[in-house]
Amino acid sequence: QVQLVESGGGSVEAGGSLRLTCTASTVINNYAMAWFRQAPGKEREGVAHIGRYGEPTYTDAAKGRFTIFRDNAKNTMYLEMNSLEPEDTALYTCAADRWLWRVSFVNKDWSFWGRGTQVTVS
Repeated sequence: QVQLVESGGGSVEAGGSLRLTCTASTVINNYAMAWFRQAPGKEREGVAHIGRYGEPTYTDAAKGRFTIFRDNAKNTMYLEMNSLEPEDTALYTCAADRWLWRVSFVNKDWSFWGRGTQVTVS
């Protein structure tokens, strides 16, 4: 069982920045990882995906503003978020899977989830 713990959320003004962190309880070298978010009253949606070798993929919501990266030595993944907008307000959750070898933002494809960190943009 892999435990994922997110941190770094908070309240910021529009145009501001935050860096989210997802720390895993295991070595993550062999895991694909991703960030998702869920706004109040909406379905959870993908934000960014990072493969085992660090290759990033972004959804339209994140392109040009967010950067996903990982530090395998620290068992940690990050999401650097810039130019935040009120529409980015959501609970941000990280996910990991050892057997996922393609880019996916489908919830059921992911085995392990954190509990999330809240981001509020006003």
